This record gives sequence, C-alpha cells and structure tokens, in this order.
Amino acid sequence: MPDQAHSPAVETRAPGAFIPRGQPVIQGLNRIGLWSLYIKEVRRFLKVQTQTIWAPAVTTLLFLVIFTVAMGRSGRMVLGVPFATFVAPGLIVMGMMQNAFANSSFSFLSGKIQGTIIDLLMPPLSNGELMAGIVGAAVTRAIAVGLAVGGAMLMFPGVSLAMAHPWAVVWFGLMGATLLALLGLLTSIWAEKFDHAAAVTNFVVAPLSLLSGTFYVIHNLSPVFQAISRANPFFYVISGFRFGFLGRSDIGDTNLAVIQGAVGLGVFNAVLALITYLVLRSGWKLKS
Repeated sequence: MPDQAHSPAVETRAPGAFIPRGQPVIQGLNRIGLWSLYIKEVRRFLKVQTQTIWAPAVTTLLFLVIFTVAMGRSGRMVLGVPFATFVAPGLIVMGMMQNAFANSSFSFLSGKIQGTIIDLLMPPLSNGELMAGIVGAAVTRAIAVGLAVGGAMLMFPGVSLAMAHPWAVVWFGLMGATLLALLGLLTSIWAEKFDHAAAVTNFVVAPLSLLSGTFYVIHNLSPVFQAISRANPFFYVISGFRFGFLGRSDIGDTNLAVIQGAVGLGVFNAVLALITYLVLRSGWKLKS
C-alpha cells in the first residue's frame, strides 16, 4: 500500500493519571478561581462592614452637615439648586472612590507584610484574572458605600437625589471606582509597608478628591486653576456624576461635553488598566 500521512496520535490519559508537565490543565478563563478570589475579597471587607461601609457613610454625612451649615445658609443656590443638593452627589462618589482605593490597596500589601502573598500568587490564576478579582471586589465595596451614603443623605433635610440622567450616574460612578481601584492595586504592588499606602492616600488621593470641584464649581476659580482642575481626572468623575443627578455640570455647557468627558475617562481607565496589568505581569516587588 502507498505511504499515507499519519496525523499525530491523540494522547489518551487514564482516569486519575497526572497531567504531563508543562501542559495547561485549565483552558481559557478560570471562572472558579476568579470567583473564589472575588468572594474572598468581598468577604474580607464584609466581615468588618461597620468600618468599611457604614463608617464612611457617617463620615460623609458629617461632611454634608458641616459644609451645609457653613456655606448653605440663606438659601444659597449653586447650579440652580440648593447647596446641599449640589454637594451631595460629589460626596457620594468621593466616598465611593476613596473606599475603592482603600480596598484594593490592602490586597497585596497585607500579604507582603504578613508573609501570605503566596496565597494570591500560587493559585492557577492569570495576571488578568488576578487583577479582575481584586478590582471587581473594590468596585463592589464602592457601590455598597455609595448606596449607604445615598441612603443616609436621603434622610437629610433639603437634599434631593432625583436623577436626571441615570446613565451618567452609573457610568461615572463605575469609572471613578475603577480608576481608584486600579490606582490602589498599583499602590499595593509598590508599597512595602502601610505607611507607603497612607502616604498615597494623604498626598495623592485626598488632595485630588478635595480639589476636584466637590464643594464648588470651577467657574469661580481663575483661568489658571480652572486649567489645573480640568487636568484632574477626579474632576470629570465628580462633575459627571453630579450631572447625572442635576442635569447640569461644570464640565461644559452641553450634553456633548459630558459625553466627551465620559469617553475620555473610559480611555484613561483603559490605559491605567493596561499599565497595571503590565506591572503585575512583570512581578515587580511581588516575585523578586
């Protein structure tokens, strides 16, 4: 018979036999591993929810009380609404962002300090799955904090949280939480002790949050400081989130300007996610 081309034999493996070395066991997305990591991170902050969810709600409500009493007297109006209604959305999303950062910045850092970092690096999770699980849990905490803060503010006299554009509330809220979750994960990779993470919180996150138009409109600033504010990504998160409630924003005078800000924020997050992934894949300060 003429020679025939033979296809490579398909390897058969007896039940219970070991997978050959170098051959991947899990193909595609490790759904069970990703879900397990996500649930682990969520349960971690839910075990101390008095500190991680309800305490930020009380703190943010105190901000509202103080600034309303200090600046909202005599029926002061901002963007056509009472001052309390103006400042409430900014406080909600600011609380969401700060808690997203706090959650993700603790993940790797606690493991490095306690010597349990291997528990995150050893499981069969890709770098993308590892990043997705930690960022997803941080965004979940941010949403929980946002709902808690919003519920508390509904009981505050003079505050209206009626939504003019729900899409903007959802988009800018998620983008703001994702932005800070990614920044927190980068901080967790870089930091070697809790003081390092606290330094980023105090000298980066807090100033950018407070100087982003949470308590004022940037039109009251000089042109130079307006330009500085527009270079701050937190400004677009807070102003866009506020636009979702009030239907007005200091991003621009038209809805198109807000949509452009939403797209720009999404692109910025995509770039930051790529940087975070590359740093995580390199193993810098994790595997070396």
